[in-house]
Amino acid sequence: MHPEPTTIAVSGAEFGWGSSGKLNAVLSALRNRSRTPLRFIGLASGLGRPLLADQPVGPWHDLPATVPELRAGVQEITRTQHVQAALVVLDGPVATALENAGVPTVFVDSLPFMWSEGDRDALPLNATVYCAQQCLDLPPECRDILASVPTLRWVEAVIDTPPPVPPARSAAARPYRTALVSLGGLRSPYLADWTSYPRVVVPAALAALAAHGVARAHLAGNLPAALTDRLTHHAPASLELTTGALSPSSFLSELAHCDVLLTSPGLTTLLEAGRLQVPTVCLPPQNLSQIFNGRFHAQAAGADVRATWPDDVFSEGEALTLRAKGEDHALALIYDGIGAAASDGGQTAATLRDRILDALQRSAAVTDWGALTTAVGTGGAAQVADALLEILPA
Repeated sequence: MHPEPTTIAVSGAEFGWGSSGKLNAVLSALRNRSRTPLRFIGLASGLGRPLLADQPVGPWHDLPATVPELRAGVQEITRTQHVQAALVVLDGPVATALENAGVPTVFVDSLPFMWSEGDRDALPLNATVYCAQQCLDLPPECRDILASVPTLRWVEAVIDTPPPVPPARSAAARPYRTALVSLGGLRSPYLADWTSYPRVVVPAALAALAAHGVARAHLAGNLPAALTDRLTHHAPASLELTTGALSPSSFLSELAHCDVLLTSPGLTTLLEAGRLQVPTVCLPPQNLSQIFNGRFHAQAAGADVRATWPDDVFSEGEALTLRAKGEDHALALIYDGIGAAASDGGQTAATLRDRILDALQRSAAVTDWGALTTAVGTGGAAQVADALLEILPA
């Protein structure tokens, strides 16, 4: 007689694709490591569900936005679905609601360098296990927050393993001939018009690649067909361009075989590229965390391979100062600036084209594209999986 499976609820923040990518990595590790059958149900994570299509998650349950309704909804779902444990990436309110419903929860914080006192109430500091992902630096204002977590456990980078086998890379491969342009999940719960970023950045990136001599490029991200057609209609004639969202495995395969990656600086993407030693140029940040990510990447690479926004879009220093009041204050500055840039008749795009081209040229000086990934390790998915297996009922 087969034992009944243990039911685990999974959820990721509705903020880009990073959370769902980490869920995918941890679920793969869990399925490989568990000696008993597991059943996964999904909470929220509407944006990231396509990235989890290869995982046996179901059913999915949408959740209300307001806190009282969220708590009641989670309580009902966990009762009727007999949930025995939970895995949550970056969604503090959902993790808190699960704990309040009596469900032991592993919370994955992949951005521990982000938080200040203004964010304390949004974090599930009393999670059964609070897994914080290693980072190059932890600003002073973050340390008191993390010091107050009784179950804090540091883990290595939470990324899919093993990677595809990449082709041999050498300086002789330059100038780059093939490129992957990655925009990630793009959306945010605080963002009214998420098309502003690609409307400014995509034309600039494609023009810079063509000027650098790149012959072929793939544009990846959750761009609807109409917007993709609009953005690529005037792509340089010398650039053979394909477009379309990629599954996690397809993305890694495309990444492994391109000469250069141009990406909005999502941390998971930077770490995956580093593990594969792919030359990587950071496009301008979409949000607050990507300011940190781009700086960490440049620090590890030993060269400023970033294209930053002009100060008249927004100042990174001002955004980092506003963060002391809470992430939402910094995001308001960033999103307002990007929105204005999307309506300036192409002036910002022209500036960014030159900055991206400069970053591509500076990338020739980098000798170790895996330095960031090496610094934080790659075993985080297995470590989070082990933390979850530890709290499952016997």
